[in-house]
Formats: sequence, C-alpha cells, structure tokens
Amino acid sequence: MLPATRRALLRRIAVAQTEGRAPSLVAAVVRGGGPVWSGARGSVEGGLPDETVQYRVGSITKTFTAVLVLRLRDEGLLDLGDRLEKHLPGTGAGDVTIAELLAHTAGLAAEAPSPWWERTPGSLRPSLGDVLGPHPFLHPEGRVHHYSNPGYALLGALVARLRDSTWEEALTREVLEPLGLRRTTTKPLAPYAGGWAVHPWADVLLPEPAEDLGLMASAGQLWSTTADLARFAVFLMRGDDRVLSADSVREMRTPSAPSSPGELGEAYGLGAQQWRMDGRTLVGHTGSLPGFVAALWVSEKDDVGAVVLANCTSGVPTGSLGADLVRIVAEAEPRVPEPWRPLAEVDADVLELAGPWYFGTGVVALRVSAADGITLGPLSGGGRRSRFRPNGDGTWTGLDGYYAGELLRAERRPDGTVSHLDLGSFVFTRQPYEEGAPIPGGVDPEGWRGVPQRDVTSA
Repeated sequence: MLPATRRALLRRIAVAQTEGRAPSLVAAVVRGGGPVWSGARGSVEGGLPDETVQYRVGSITKTFTAVLVLRLRDEGLLDLGDRLEKHLPGTGAGDVTIAELLAHTAGLAAEAPSPWWERTPGSLRPSLGDVLGPHPFLHPEGRVHHYSNPGYALLGALVARLRDSTWEEALTREVLEPLGLRRTTTKPLAPYAGGWAVHPWADVLLPEPAEDLGLMASAGQLWSTTADLARFAVFLMRGDDRVLSADSVREMRTPSAPSSPGELGEAYGLGAQQWRMDGRTLVGHTGSLPGFVAALWVSEKDDVGAVVLANCTSGVPTGSLGADLVRIVAEAEPRVPEPWRPLAEVDADVLELAGPWYFGTGVVALRVSAADGITLGPLSGGGRRSRFRPNGDGTWTGLDGYYAGELLRAERRPDGTVSHLDLGSFVFTRQPYEEGAPIPGGVDPEGWRGVPQRDVTSA
C-alpha cells in the first residue's frame, strides 16, 4: 500500500469510530491473496486492539455454515434440491429445499419465537421445534426472499446430522483448521472485546450480554479477528481445495434471489450477500449481535477484500464502511493486470473452434486464453458472455453468465470438420445462416439476396 492509501484507510475508520461512537473498531484489507493493511481505533481493556483481538461476527457465521453445506453437496451426501425431510426428518419444515434455506427463500420467519434469541441463552430453545415455533412459515415456499435466522439453525442441525458430530466440531475440523483460522471460535478466547450498548443521547455505555446461542449458533455464534477473517476473505475469492473448490465458492457468490426491500445488498447467493456500490460488485456478509457489528466484503474484479469489526450495538454502518475500504484501495491503486503469457499447450481440436461464430445474424467470438480458458461472448461491449470448463469428453460446461450450467459441444461432419456449435439448443455457425447447417426452421434455398424489385407498369 502506498502511504497515501494507508492514510486514507486510517482516516476512514477513524471517522467511522468517532462518528459512530464505537468503544473500538478494527479493520483489515486483503489483496493479492494476503493482508496488505490493518488498522484500529479506540481501546479494548485500555489498549489499542490489534488483528488478534476477537469480536463477535454475528451473521458472517452463516457464510461459514454455507461452506459446510456445500462440502456435503460436493461429497455427494446431499443435493441442493433435496427436501430437508430427506436428511433431517421431523422438523416441521421438511418440505423446503436445502437451496431455499441457503438463499433465504424457504418462507420461514426471520426470528425464533420470543424471548429475543440474541439476548437469551440457547437453553431456552432446546429443540428445533422451539427454534421454529408453532407457525414457522410467513411466506410461500420459494416465492420470496425473506431473511431467516431459524433457517440457518436448520442447516446447522443438518450438518450435525450428516457428520454425526456437532456443528461446531464439523466447522473446526473441516473449515477453521484447514484455513488456519485459529482465532475463530464459538466461545471467546482472550484477548477479546466486550460488547457494549452506547446511549443514543449521552456518551455512556452499558454492557451487553454474550449468550451461548445453542441451536441458533450456526446462524450467528462465531467470534473472530480481522486476521482470521482476512484469510477467509481470500478464500471467498479464490477457494481452497482443502475446503471448497473455486467453482463451488463461485456458486456461493452467485445470486440466487433478490434481497427484500430495506435489506443491505441487492441479492443473496448461497450464504453470501451481494451488493452493488460505486459500480463494483461486492460479495460477503454483514453481521450483528447485541454489542457487536461486523462486515466482510470482497470484490473479485479488484482482487480486494475488507473486514470491519466494532464492539457497539449500533452506530457504525459496517456494511458501507467495509465497502468504502474496498473502494479506497481499488481507486487509489487500480489493479495491475497479470502479464500476458501464451498457453503452455493447446488442444488442436479446441484451437480449431477459436474465432467468430454466428447465432442467426449476431456475431460472437470463441476465445481460448491462458487466463480464462474458453469463453464465448460478444466481440465487444455488453451481451451474453460465459466461461466454460472442459468435461474431458469433447464438451464444455458454462461456468457463469447466461450459459452457466449449459452444455457446449462441437458437432462434426462425417469427414471430421466442424459443422456447428450446439449450446443449449442454440446453433452457432461459421457464417450467418450457413447453407447446409442444421438451423431450426431451415434456410431459404435461394439464399441471401438484394431488395426485390417489383415490376412497374404504366397506368
């Protein structure tokens, strides 16, 4: 980081801590796969907190829980389209799918029944029936995004059931230890910040309780540090095959449902919020519990991530603050592109497909690059653009964009030459409406022509 960038970051968190009247605030920025800056304001136990001090991170916990569920899917132990009842019977919410729970589209209530679960011990809700209550559904299943904390309690119980362990044990074994997140725990470990409520009209404090949330833990229990969450931010951009592949992490980041009005963000993926701000897409999660607010955002395009933690119930808008930290770095020090390098090797059959193709009269280009593999999209500007991964059998599957999940294959003539590309029933040819190509509806046998001239006769 340039000195001017570091100062801009420090000033931004200083303004936020002062104006938000937070007892303490810590932040970190990652770039290029590692931490590049950290800062703090205020005090914890009389000293300036650093990147090792724990804070409660609230609903950022949900992203960790989603990672565990995606691991189960990748191991073939469940499908995201499965009904919950198949794997966790008797909950009273068994008809919802696992994907709906991950994306908050199951129609479940936002909160557990009274008393307020965030300020009371989890022992008051010893069963999932107590978490859900007698009337768990407020909306039709799959019809609307409605953020649900009890939904993630169900996912935590699902993980525990399929792993034959507790949610905490599975999380520690499968995510925290492989990623080296040694200061991320379900109970606080010194040094940690106490949670405070700041009086709205006076500069005085009131301590907030730090309850064990019981079955609701998988929705918001975790304590963590800026150092650990910085590592987790890198994971959310790049994946880690010890935990979850880059493709599966990308699936988590992909929007599954639009957010409801009034919520931070514009869309929700599988355990991850998405927010458009200042022309860039941020993915991550915000969090809050009495005494604490938090945010974690990454911008894959800028290769920048930011973490913000504060120990106050309200006052610091961590979501927008984290987004500002990303913006400051991305604008002050724009990402330097990786050097262009040629491919180490290329399949001749793939190289044959490179170049322009026509869908009707629209032209697209199939490119083969070292950075993105195979891509298909407009020659320039906007439009349908997707990357594809090889399946090993001469076909490719779309990774993102309009053709995500769709199968691309090159159809060949008896002599082995390429006739056309087939992509989800679309036919792409080397010439517009190429003669002899199997274009649905056929091609007029007279071919292309000028404007027909009508015979003109004298009156």
